[in-house]
Amino acid sequence: MSDAPIIAQKAPYPVEVTAGKTYFWCSCGKSANQPFCDGSHKDTGFSPVKFTAEDDRKVFFCGCKASANSPLCDGAHNRL
Repeated sequence: MSDAPIIAQKAPYPVEVTAGKTYFWCSCGKSANQPFCDGSHKDTGFSPVKFTAEDDRKVFFCGCKASANSPLCDGAHNRL
């Protein structure tokens, strides 16, 4: 089991989300489909974070996996 997630990138992932659609953000950093889960967290102790879009807009999903506001970026990558 891993203690810390893998840093996928030290910048957020801008994504145009669709109102009412549910997204599953990768919290382990292992997904090949960043910033979304592809099941790579199996046996890591990490779980994807569910995000349901309230409206059509651009959101910034955390890429460094250190955000205190996951799944969204809070600027934590600037402290890594």
